[in-house]
Amino acid sequence: MQNETPENSLLKTFIKLAIMTAVVSATGVGTHLIGVAPTALSQFAVCTFVGVICTTLFFWPHRVAVAFLGVALLIGSQAMTLRGMLQATELDIIFFLIGMMIIVGALKDLGVLTWVIQIIINQKHMTGMMFVIVLCILSAVLSSIIGEVSSIIVVLALVFQVCETLKVRATPFVLMSVLSTNIGSAATMLGNPVGIFIGNKAGFTFGQFLLGATPIALAALVVTTITLLIWYRKDVRDMTEQMDLHRLHNQGLGPLLRIPHRRGLFVLVATISIIVFHHQIETLLGLSGVENKNAFLIVTPLVIAGLLMMYRPQRARHYVEHDVEWWTLLFFMLLFAIAGSMEEQNVTRNLADKLMGLVKGGPDAMVPFVLVLSSVGSAFVDNIVFVAAFTPVIQALVERSADYSILWWTLLFGACFGGNITAVGSTANIIALGFLEKRGHVHIGFWEWFKIGAVIGLITGLVAWGMLMLLPVQQPLVHDKTPVKQEAFEEMPLHEPIMSPSE
Repeated sequence: MQNETPENSLLKTFIKLAIMTAVVSATGVGTHLIGVAPTALSQFAVCTFVGVICTTLFFWPHRVAVAFLGVALLIGSQAMTLRGMLQATELDIIFFLIGMMIIVGALKDLGVLTWVIQIIINQKHMTGMMFVIVLCILSAVLSSIIGEVSSIIVVLALVFQVCETLKVRATPFVLMSVLSTNIGSAATMLGNPVGIFIGNKAGFTFGQFLLGATPIALAALVVTTITLLIWYRKDVRDMTEQMDLHRLHNQGLGPLLRIPHRRGLFVLVATISIIVFHHQIETLLGLSGVENKNAFLIVTPLVIAGLLMMYRPQRARHYVEHDVEWWTLLFFMLLFAIAGSMEEQNVTRNLADKLMGLVKGGPDAMVPFVLVLSSVGSAFVDNIVFVAAFTPVIQALVERSADYSILWWTLLFGACFGGNITAVGSTANIIALGFLEKRGHVHIGFWEWFKIGAVIGLITGLVAWGMLMLLPVQQPLVHDKTPVKQEAFEEMPLHEPIMSPSE
């Protein structure tokens, strides 16, 4: 294939800019015509947010730079106040993610993740089918505990070691692991930034989130595993044959090593245990009320991360500088701030009113609408973008009726399960592609991924929809009818929120 000429590169950039300009302009005009953004400032807030979305799609490396400019323009135009920007950055969620990233970095050093791999590869009666089942379960469980990014790195180490030893094609097993990783990431608040964001904004405790999300994620994992076993049955059969040959020659799948894991396992169990019982601890400490919502949940990773850095002071700086994804977290902060401008300009409230008028039948009728929209959106753009955009809308709907709490779960499963549809649907997907190209020297094309990704996305979406209709929906402990952010906006003397005519 010939190298791309500067002229072709410039032409592609021009086309992308033209499409981006058209989309932003059409969205600004459209939201004004339907009454969602009735003022100039509200239109500017919408256009800025859509511009950041388009940047993540067309100019991925520049998304943080554009988000910086977007925040500056919103404040300069008075579409967003400085105090509103600071409150919208969701620093509680950012600190939670920082703490968890440091803990995961320490767990790698303490050997507990390598120990898990050793247990699996040294099973004597392993078959191809058993390996796939264990791989899918391990991917989902690790993802729900240590996050999708760390999980996929650990699991792919297992996949490549086994596939290289057996001389079998790694691509199917890489896809199996990453598809299961995205499903497992929806099971707890720890699995995906989307989970902690939705859980904290909605007011769910960790236990409530488990009760609401884990059964659906588990059912989705079961149907996904069965589908993958059927879809890749030839590759599974080949792996079984190669395992039998290795056993004939008394060869194992990997070296037998003694991994010191007890300290790491203690840290992992202690962290999860404290997080699971955070609500009870908050009650004992008197941390009640909206202003202390999930306070101990947010603080726990910071405390444990601090203790780990004191325990391993020679590695503390490494954990902070290399294990924390500062680039991603900075983008999240800026994105949350830009989304907050639409809330400040009442765009999200107007959109909630329009949705209630458009979708008849109440919350149950809105479930498939939100599920499809978040799934398709997350397939092409980072799921946190759509979650950040829709969260204020769902908040406005929940303020009208607690029955709309079902949409929190709909948004969660649409964002996480939809990430399986394309190769760019989640960070785990992109990491898996990079590992496959580096270790396996294989590139997965868009359509090769899309064929199995669309099937998994469809069946898991149907599972989520059906179970949401059948199971009792977990309700937040506290419904914040008057959000603190809105009160802060109303108290500011320099900038009055611009209300729509309907209000």
